[in-house]
Amino acid sequence: MPSTKTQKPIRDKQLFVALCSLPFLWGGVLSSPAQAKDIEIKVGIVQRFGEEKDKLSITATNGDNLTLRFSDKNGQINTLNSKQLTLEILKQSLPSPELQEKVILSDHATFETAEDNANQWKAKGIKVEVTQPERWQVWAKRDVYETPLLRRLLLKNLKAKGFTQPYLESAILAAKPQATFTVAGNRYQADNLEIIATRNPIQVSYSKEKTRLYGGSLKLQPNAYGTYSLVNNVPLETYLRGVVPHEIGSGAPANAAKAQTIIARTYALRNLRRFKADDYELCATTHCQVYYGLSDTSPKADQAILETKGLVLTYKNELVDALYSSTTGGVTATFSDVWNGAERPYLQAVIDSPQQIWDLSQKSLADEQEFRKFISMKDGFNETGRNVFRWNRQSTIQSLSQDLQEYLERRKNPLANFNKIQWMEVTERAPSGRIITLKVQTDKGIIELHKNEVRSAFGPPRSTLFYLEPIYNNQKQLTAFAFVGGGFGHGVGMSQYGSYNLAKLGWTADKILAFYYPGAKIQTLDNSIVFWPQKD
Repeated sequence: MPSTKTQKPIRDKQLFVALCSLPFLWGGVLSSPAQAKDIEIKVGIVQRFGEEKDKLSITATNGDNLTLRFSDKNGQINTLNSKQLTLEILKQSLPSPELQEKVILSDHATFETAEDNANQWKAKGIKVEVTQPERWQVWAKRDVYETPLLRRLLLKNLKAKGFTQPYLESAILAAKPQATFTVAGNRYQADNLEIIATRNPIQVSYSKEKTRLYGGSLKLQPNAYGTYSLVNNVPLETYLRGVVPHEIGSGAPANAAKAQTIIARTYALRNLRRFKADDYELCATTHCQVYYGLSDTSPKADQAILETKGLVLTYKNELVDALYSSTTGGVTATFSDVWNGAERPYLQAVIDSPQQIWDLSQKSLADEQEFRKFISMKDGFNETGRNVFRWNRQSTIQSLSQDLQEYLERRKNPLANFNKIQWMEVTERAPSGRIITLKVQTDKGIIELHKNEVRSAFGPPRSTLFYLEPIYNNQKQLTAFAFVGGGFGHGVGMSQYGSYNLAKLGWTADKILAFYYPGAKIQTLDNSIVFWPQKD
C-alpha cells in the first residue's frame, strides 16, 4: 500500500514555506528559526462534553472580548459579543423515541492497533471509521450502513463468514443531550458554537480548582457519541507550548527539550487523522500528547520550540511515527512488539544506555533466562535511579481475576464469566523482552492475551517488560503473582528520562534522536514531506 504524496497534506490546506532562504542546518539543528508559516490544528480539549462534564465557564482575559457565532433553529447565523459565557448540556426530551445503533467491528486499547484492524476491514471491502467512545473501536461507517436493515445484513454476512467479534450496539433514546450557552442571563441553544477572542488567550474553567488558558479559538460541536466536543483551533507552534513542558518536564536539559519538541511536532502532524470521526484531529490526553494550553508554559520549553521551529523527524521523506514513553526499562521496543501493523524500520530494539552493556544480537531477551538476568541489572542505563526503571508489584489471584473479568466484559468475550484464574505464564517474548503472548488458565478455559492487551487486562504491570513469579501460601496453594519488570509505558521510540541523561552527557538533540530512531533524519517541514501513508 503506497504512500501518497500531496501538495495539500491536511484538510486541503497547503503548507506554505517562505521563499526566502531557509536557515542552514548545523549538526541537525537549526542555527536560526525557520521562517515557515504556522499550521492550525484542531485539538479536542473536552472530548465528550455532556458525558464527562456538563458545565464549563469561558472567559475573555486582560480586558479582551469574545465573539460568539452560532446558528439558530432556522439556520440563521447569529453573532454575540461578550466577556463571559457558560456552556451547559441539558437533557432534551424527544417527541418520540429514537433508535441509536452501530455495528462495532472490533475493540482495542490503542489507536495504532485499531487503525491496523480498520485497514484489514477496508481490504475486505467494508467501509469503516475509527472511534474512541472509551476504548478505541472500529465501527462500520455510519453514513454507509445508515439503516437498521443494512446494519443487520452486514452483521449477518460477517457471522456467516466466521467473524465472531462484530456486534450490534443498540439503544432507544427518550431524550438526548442539548448544548446550551448562557450570556448575560439569556440562554441559547447551539449545536455548533464558535468562540473567538480578539487578541488574548481564552480562559476555560472546568471547576473551581481547574482553569486553563488557550490560544487560538474554541468551537463546541457534536461528536460521534451523541454528546459534544470542545475543540481548540490553535497554531501548531502555540500548541507545542502547551505540550513540551508537560511531556518532558520544565526542568529538562536544553537538548532533551529540543529533542522532545521535534518529536512532539512530528507526532502531532503525523497523527492528525486520529479523530476524523469526531471532526477534530488530536486529543489533549496521553492517548495523544498531554496538552494544557497556555497554562504553566516554560521559558526553557519556549526556547526549545523557537530554536527548532519547523523541524520534524522523517524517514524516506515521510514523517516518522514519533512514539515515545517516559521510561523504557533499559531497552526500546519495535512497533510490532507492542501493536499490530507494519514495522517502522526506525523503531528498533536498542539498549537504552550510552555504553555497550548488553548485546542483543548475542543474548536475545526473547529467551526467558536472559530476560530475567537483564531485569536484575540496574546500573549503567540512561534511566538508572528512576523510580519506575525497575519495579516489583504483587497482586492476589482474587484481584487479578477481577481485573481480567472486567477487561473481558468490556471486550464482550464469552469467557468473561469465569470464576478464578488458576495459572498464568508468558509463552512468547519479543527480542526486546516485551511480552507477545501471556497465557491465562481459568476455570472456564484458556485465555491468551497479546502484546499491549496484557497492560489493559491487569492492574500491576506498568509495561509489558516483566516476568511473573508465583506466590504460594504455607499450604503450597497459589495465592498471588509478583510482576517483576521495568519501564513505564510502551517503550517504543525515545525514552524521555533517557534523553535527560544523554543531554547531561553532552549529546545534542539530533544525536539523541539518531540514537532512539536509527536511520531517521531531521528536516525542515515543506510540501514534499508525506505526513502519513494513505491506505486505499
